[in-house]
This record gives sequence, C-alpha cells and structure tokens, in this order.
Amino acid sequence: MATAVPVERDAVARAFPGPVREVALPGVTVHEVTGGPALLAAGVGPALAAASTAGALTAAALGGRPYHLVVSAGIAGGFAPRAPLGALVVADEITAADLGAETADGFLPVTDLGFGTVTHRPPAALVRDASAAAGALTGTVLTVSTVTGTAARAAALRARHPRALAEAMEGFGVAEAAAAHGVPVLEVRAVSNPVGPRDRAAWRIGDALSALTEGFGKLAPVLESWNRHDRHERLERLERHEQ
Repeated sequence: MATAVPVERDAVARAFPGPVREVALPGVTVHEVTGGPALLAAGVGPALAAASTAGALTAAALGGRPYHLVVSAGIAGGFAPRAPLGALVVADEITAADLGAETADGFLPVTDLGFGTVTHRPPAALVRDASAAAGALTGTVLTVSTVTGTAARAAALRARHPRALAEAMEGFGVAEAAAAHGVPVLEVRAVSNPVGPRDRAAWRIGDALSALTEGFGKLAPVLESWNRHDRHERLERLERHEQ
C-alpha cells in the first residue's frame, strides 16, 4: 500500500494487528506488517509516488516476492455534498485531472492531444467488494499536482468530471507504476476537507485518519481474498504457459 506521508501510512498500519518491520530497498523503505500488507510512504505528488511505487514493485519482483495488488491510500479533499468530511471513498476511476493543455477553448486532457492516458480503472469486482465491506462511496478520485484552493477551480473540476468524489495528489502516479508492472490497483481515500477555498478551520485531518484506520480494518479480508485469488490465477497462467 502506498500513501503520501508517514502519518497516513501509520493510520493504515493501525488496522492490522501484526508487528511491523522496516525493509530498506533501493531508494525506498517499506514497512512490512507480519501477516499483513507492505506499506510505503511514497512521497507527495504523482511523480514521486510513481517513482517510489515503481521502485518497490521492481525490488519485490527481482527478489522473487512480487506484489499482487497495489493500493493507493490516504486522506483527500471531498467534493461536497456528495463526499462529506469523514467519508471513505473507493475509486472506480483514478483520473489525472490536470494532465493536458490549456487552450482558448478550455482544458484538453492529454488523450485529446493524441497520446498517453488519463484514467486507470481498478478491477470492478474488487471495487464492488471493497466499497461494500467498508461502507464506502464509489466514484472517480482525481489526481492533481496542485491542490484546489478556489471555488472557481472546484466548479471547473466538477464540470469536467461530474462523477468525481475526491481529489488527492498520488493515485494516478501509483496507478501508472502498477500498470507498468501489470499489477492491479485500488485507491481508497478518507475525506479530510472540502474541495474549494482553503479553510484550515474546516479541515478534519484527525477524523479522516481515524476513518482510514477503521476502513482498512473492514477492508482487510477483502484485500487478502483478492491477493489469494490473484496469486492462484497467476500460478495457473504460468502452468499453462509451461505446458
């Protein structure tokens, strides 16, 4: 699981009862929970999140212990009123909201320019099971390089992405790294503040971190079941290839 900063990583870790050990990999340090997930504070922003996640995936694969699922997790801004403070959101689309070009006619995503991608879609069955287990909202989570700080930009994002529930800064980068390794991805966010004008008095970071811990406590069986299923499918594909 990849979070931006250690406080988010630690909030996720509290959902799992096993002891945690640090594993130093080239360029990154992974916190492994005994009987649970590997946790990575990948850094803030899509570029650093992609680089750190790719480094961890590469090291694990070269070490003969490849990961079978990557989860981008943390707190996020929520688009009111659909995603209120403290709500948990599971992304069915992970979209880079500002990857493209500004034109006289408005913003063009990079796909309209004829290259790249702006959206990754987690496995539908995993999204369905995860949101049901955690009682989470399901919709688009936007990845931005600049956090929204005005009502005008919030309105523009809502107009371009009517299914958006939340915005954060790492999901698309994590998803790009996972896609490069052929590993499925999931994004889970707890809402700490409304998207729009920056009002620090309205932030509820502590409540969002608690919601993240509670949510992953409910998600743990779903994620473990997915990992077992994915490992089984990969082994079957390998056996068919060798025959």
